[in-house]
Amino acid sequence: MSEESEGPGGTDGDGTPGSRCLVTGATGYIGGRLVPELLAAGHAVRCLARSPGRLRDHPWAADVEVVRGDVLDAESVGRALQGVDVAYYLVHALGTGRDFEATDRRAARTFAGQAKAAGVRRIVYLGGLTPSGVPEGELSPHLRSRAEVGRILLASGVPTTVLRAAVIIGSGSASFEMLRYLTERLPVMVTPSWVHTRIQPVAVRDVLRALVGSAHMPADVSRVFDVGGPDVLTYRDMMLRYAEVAGLPRRLILPVPMLTPGLSSHWVGLVTPVPASIARPLTESLRHEVVCRDDDIERYVPAPPGGPLGFDDALRLALRRVREARVTTRWSSASLPGAPSDPLPTDPDWAGGSLYTDDRALGVDAPREALWRVIEGIGGDNGWYSFPLAWAVRGWLDRLVGGVGLRRGRRDAARLRAGDSLDFWRVEEIVPGRLLRLRAEMRLPGLAWLEMYADTDDAGRTRYRQRALFHPHGLAGHAYWWSVWPFHAVVFGGMARNIARAAARTPGAGPSRPAPDA
Repeated sequence: MSEESEGPGGTDGDGTPGSRCLVTGATGYIGGRLVPELLAAGHAVRCLARSPGRLRDHPWAADVEVVRGDVLDAESVGRALQGVDVAYYLVHALGTGRDFEATDRRAARTFAGQAKAAGVRRIVYLGGLTPSGVPEGELSPHLRSRAEVGRILLASGVPTTVLRAAVIIGSGSASFEMLRYLTERLPVMVTPSWVHTRIQPVAVRDVLRALVGSAHMPADVSRVFDVGGPDVLTYRDMMLRYAEVAGLPRRLILPVPMLTPGLSSHWVGLVTPVPASIARPLTESLRHEVVCRDDDIERYVPAPPGGPLGFDDALRLALRRVREARVTTRWSSASLPGAPSDPLPTDPDWAGGSLYTDDRALGVDAPREALWRVIEGIGGDNGWYSFPLAWAVRGWLDRLVGGVGLRRGRRDAARLRAGDSLDFWRVEEIVPGRLLRLRAEMRLPGLAWLEMYADTDDAGRTRYRQRALFHPHGLAGHAYWWSVWPFHAVVFGGMARNIARAAARTPGAGPSRPAPDA
């Protein structure tokens, strides 16, 4: 287990390991880290996922049972909960539209009802820490919905543990990356007034310890627990301490009261990889003081020797994981709200409407293995091997309309797995050594994919194949395709040529950054 996430493990209610646990949200940041912790504690794990294929490349995939389902579908939830002792509810509908609170409510009621019917022994839910003394109507929609979901699960008739955490510090967490990029990129910051709000951050390893330990709480315990680290800081303090831990010069921070949460979320979106749609609930949650009101969780989940991890130590561990390229999950691990989920149209008998394609193929003067290293290393710091300005402009335009843009980067600089986010794409399929298929998550009037193949021809020579596909939605989709079609020769043609050249130049090394076409 990693230093960042290791915990003491847990046992079931009678003091022995071996409970069967259902984990929802296993493709997300916390869920993807919780699964191996539960396995290490001796539990059997079943994962509920809308797209089971996105879990297949995780190192623990062979040790769990994965079932297809959706928390809004009572039938699939009921099947997944059969024979389950402890059910972890780690999903939310944030960002799916203005009615996300209603969606969260319906999903929680569905899950609660099915858990009761299946005889589940305990539900464990991770929500957000709410401020003391603030009427619920004044809370951000994000925190208000998290609180409501907790109440619904507590009222299910199944003993429930509701854990509430504020800012979670761990490599790849949205809160950590927001803090990291704001501090590293802005030596002088004009900041919103919420930088003076007191916060109690918590290390991801302590959140995971509480989640695992909650599996064996006594049956008569059904309540809310606050989870936090030993430090209470303002966001300004957090940025200054990050700079110190990271070895940066001291930052100058100038609060500006007129920067509202909405405006500051766009500010965060411009400076960090975290898009405004995710930054907004994070910044809105910082309007009020979020400090733990008790530490009762330690009665049931004992603290490790030395107590919960301090803020500075949590930063050091997270930074080490980032620098060593050992980030196991990221905030972008979860599906982008509103991202398409339609299957890739099949060839040649697809009958779903128009399908535009751009096909390229050329020989490569390099071993197939060298070509594959270039393909798998694409994106992030290596770029997209053609006309960087065009890719940058497309990323900026996507940000302007609320998309993720190009700055999500990669979880790992050299390796990809199914479900990884890759700039404004997501890895839909990867066959090592042969195929990388990406699904577009930028804002588009249709669905788009990009496929890259490392192949050989009949004579055994290495061959690179590339295919872009676009399924337009309505007239706007058709207009979009034809408006960008004149640029395909430069963007997609240059991309194919430069990938082939990069493979030829570095047959025995990792991916290199080619000189782009003019």
